Amino acid sequence: MRPLDPMVVGGRPYKRYHVDRPGHEIEPEVEKAAYEFLPRLVPAPADDSPAGWIVLHRGEDTGAYLIAYTWVWDNVVEVHTAAAGQPVIGCPDEDPSRFVLEARRWVGCVWELPALEYERAAWVRHMFVRDVPDLGGYLADSRPEGPVGR
Repeated sequence: MRPLDPMVVGGRPYKRYHVDRPGHEIEPEVEKAAYEFLPRLVPAPADDSPAGWIVLHRGEDTGAYLIAYTWVWDNVVEVHTAAAGQPVIGCPDEDPSRFVLEARRWVGCVWELPALEYERAAWVRHMFVRDVPDLGGYLADSRPEGPVGR
C-alpha cells in the first residue's frame, strides 16, 4: 500500500492510497481511468463532510477496484465503489481501465481495509481529541507505505 498526495474531488480533499504488488504497479491507463471515474463516487459537498480517502487497488488478475470513502455527519464513513476487469461481478469485460459502478455494499477487501483502519484512527486523532479540529493535520497524516499482509 502506497500513500499519494491528496487531491480535490467534488469540492473536498481526498487522501489517496494505491494497493498493488511490488514490481506490478498500477498501470498509467488504469490510474487515469480510475481518477476520471472518481467524481461519480463522491457525494455532494456538505458542511459536515469535509474530507475522505480513496483506495485504488489493482488485483493480481484482471481486476481493478476504486473505493471512495467520505467522512459525513462528522463521524460516519460513506463508501462508494467501482470495479473494472471482473466480469464475474458485473464488469462488461476484463479491461482493468473500464470502470463501472459497483452496487454491492462491499466496504473493501482484506488488502484495502488497512487504509480504513488507519484513517479511522487519524480522524479521531486530528478531529476529535484536540481542542480545535485540525483538518490540515488529518490530511497530512497518511498510513506509511508498506505491505498490508502476508
